Amino acid sequence: MAERLLIRALKGGKYTKIVTLNEKKVTKMPSVLERLPGLKTLDLQNNLIPKVCPEISTLTQLTTLNLGNNLLEEVPEEMKYLTSLKKLHLFGNRIHRFAPGACDGLQNLILLNLNNNQLTWIPQEIVRLKSLTYLSLNNNHLFSIPRELCFLETLSELQLNYNQLICIPEEIKFLKKLQKLLLSRNNIEYLPEGLCNLLNLRILDIAGNVIQMFPPGFQGLKLKEFYCEGNPLFLKQPVNAVKQEDVWSLQETASRFIMNQLAAKNPFLMQAIKWYPQVRSILSQGRKCAICGKYFLTTWLECVKFFPPSKNWKISRNLQFVPLRVLICSYKCFNQRDPNLFGIAQV
Repeated sequence: MAERLLIRALKGGKYTKIVTLNEKKVTKMPSVLERLPGLKTLDLQNNLIPKVCPEISTLTQLTTLNLGNNLLEEVPEEMKYLTSLKKLHLFGNRIHRFAPGACDGLQNLILLNLNNNQLTWIPQEIVRLKSLTYLSLNNNHLFSIPRELCFLETLSELQLNYNQLICIPEEIKFLKKLQKLLLSRNNIEYLPEGLCNLLNLRILDIAGNVIQMFPPGFQGLKLKEFYCEGNPLFLKQPVNAVKQEDVWSLQETASRFIMNQLAAKNPFLMQAIKWYPQVRSILSQGRKCAICGKYFLTTWLECVKFFPPSKNWKISRNLQFVPLRVLICSYKCFNQRDPNLFGIAQV
C-alpha cells in the first residue's frame, strides 16, 4: 500500500504537495522523497521509522512534517535544511537529545511538538527558533529549562506538564507574548517574580506541584483560567512572631541608607554610584518593604498575605484565598501589619 501511494505521488513529480503514509508499518523513510522538491506536507506518523533519510534535506519547500509515534531517538540534524518548515511534530518517539545544529535553519518554525519523549534537557540553541509560537514538551523527563528558552520573543504557548521541573527561571519575564503556560504535575516549589510581568498571560496551570505561596504582584495578572489544585498552599491561619530587636550589620545599615536615598533621588549619591559598579551590583538585590515602603538588602521577614482570586478568573474548585509572598524589613513593621498579613512559622 505504501509503495502504491509513493508511486502515485512520484507521478505528480515537482507538483506533488502532500504525501501521507500514516500507519503503513513503514520502517525506513523513503529516499525517493528527493524527487518531490515541491512537497509541502509530509505525514509519516504512526510508523516504525528509527531515523530520517539524508534525502529529506532536499525538501526546502516543506512546511509541515509529522513524524509522531515513530522510533526516533533524537531531533535529527537534517531538520536544519528544512528552511520553510512551520510545523514539526515529533511526539511519541524515544527522543532524548537534540542533534548538533538541529535548530540552525528552522527560522520559520511556528510549532514544535515534542510530547511523550525522553528528553532530560533542552539545548541553549533552542533560542535560534526565532518564530516559535507554540512549544509543547509534555510527558518528558525535564529537570530544568534553559534561560535561553525565555528569549523566544514570539512564544505564546508553552506546555511543560508531567515533567520533573523544580524551578522556572526568572528570565521567564521576557516572554512578553506568552498567553498560556502549563506546568502541572512537576516538582516546582516557587514561581519566579518575573512571572508577574507577563501581562498577556491568560491561562496558568500549576496543579500538582509543591507550591505554598505566590510571588509579590501575582494578584495583578489578567488571568482567565488559573488551576492550582494539588499544591500545599498556605491556609489563612495566624502565626505569632517572636518580637525582638533588629540588629543590622554595617553593610545592611549602609545599604538601606543608600538605597532609600537613591529612591528619594539624592543628586550626590545618584552621581557617585555611577563610579562603583560593585556597589550597584549589591544594591540591585534590594527589596521594598510591603509595610513602610523603604528598601532593605538581606535582613527581612517572610510573611504571607491572602487575597481573594479575581472574579474574572476561572479557578480550581474550593480556592477561596490565594497566598501571596510578602517581605517586610523589620519586626517594627511586622507589628504594624494589617490583619490579613501573617508571619510564617519557622519549623
